[in-house]
Amino acid sequence: QVQLVESGGGLVQAGGSLRLSCAASGRTFSSYAMGWFRQAPGKEREFVAAISWNGGRTYYTNSVKGRFTISRDNAKNTVYLQMNSLKPEDTADYYCAVDQSFGTVVVGGGDYWGQGTQVTVSS
Repeated sequence: QVQLVESGGGLVQAGGSLRLSCAASGRTFSSYAMGWFRQAPGKEREFVAAISWNGGRTYYTNSVKGRFTISRDNAKNTVYLQMNSLKPEDTADYYCAVDQSFGTVVVGGGDYWGQGTQVTVSS
């Protein structure tokens, strides 16, 4: 059974940092693209960042460029999202997803999804 489990969320002041992790189990995703998405209260889920199977390609939504960094460790079947200079508008539930296609992740798709971790940024 495939599972994606996010962790690392919490409450942080504006300007602070958090590092999210998403650990996959049930199969190896070293050949899959992985990504992060978020959904704020009352809003639709939006794409945040994606990384290709070997980490050679990354892509970010404009609002997080220069502040967030996506990375992965295929030996640990884990993807990370380092979030710096956090803003109140980054407050949301953050989800990870995996898909065989990098392009599919970028446009919001995924074969498998995690349950999410909550990030709250206070002003």
